[in-house]
Amino acid sequence: MCGTRRLPTSSARSGRTSLAVPVSVLVVEDEPAILELVAVNLEHAGFAPLRAASAEEAAQLLRQSLPDVALVDWMLPGQSGLALARRLRSDARTRELPIIFLTARSGENDKVAALEAGADDYLTKPFSPRELVARIRAVLRRRAPQLGEAPVEISGLRLDPGAHEVRGGNRPLELSPTEFRLLHFLMTHPNRAYSRSKLLDEVWGNDAVVEERTVDVHVRRLRQALAPSGHDALVETVRGTGYLLRGGAPT
Repeated sequence: MCGTRRLPTSSARSGRTSLAVPVSVLVVEDEPAILELVAVNLEHAGFAPLRAASAEEAAQLLRQSLPDVALVDWMLPGQSGLALARRLRSDARTRELPIIFLTARSGENDKVAALEAGADDYLTKPFSPRELVARIRAVLRRRAPQLGEAPVEISGLRLDPGAHEVRGGNRPLELSPTEFRLLHFLMTHPNRAYSRSKLLDEVWGNDAVVEERTVDVHVRRLRQALAPSGHDALVETVRGTGYLLRGGAPT
């Protein structure tokens, strides 16, 4: 059985030094009543919602402005929420946009599919406004840049937290923010196996509501991102325990 973590309801907003400009949230939902209900609750929580009833409308809004986070319904007319997430992740302009899926599909395979499409989190309908707001704030906290940390290098794999850059040899590698944080933790704690539960605490936060299976999905995506430079083999699975990054002491 997969473990979970409980999310706090702190009102802190990550990565921002001023509250003058509200966090903008793109809501992509084709049911008008749900769209309006979500938008109103976001407004009451101090967010600035942007409304879209389809992936096409969302794309039009994104061409005009870039929100701080996107809430995406799975079942949309025309292009699905999954397809929209993949589209956002493939575009350099929206690659870093946090995505939370809103879905009535609660099966494990559905959750894995959403994560593999690029979702940062998922919320099963029906959900409370309080939980939705907490999830948004948690995603924004996790997306905050890591500043003031020195670059780390192992076996030709170099990660620079300040520049948010990873290079394998002379090859730049593209990682999502979650895979970046995961790699950073593993590279700064090499040659030691960590359980999925421990990785959730260290990378996602010990109060995050995330299933342990999420770690497997992101490790797989991390390996795929490291494969072009041949560094995927550094990330090893330790049967019955979890994962480790094999290599010499970081420099």
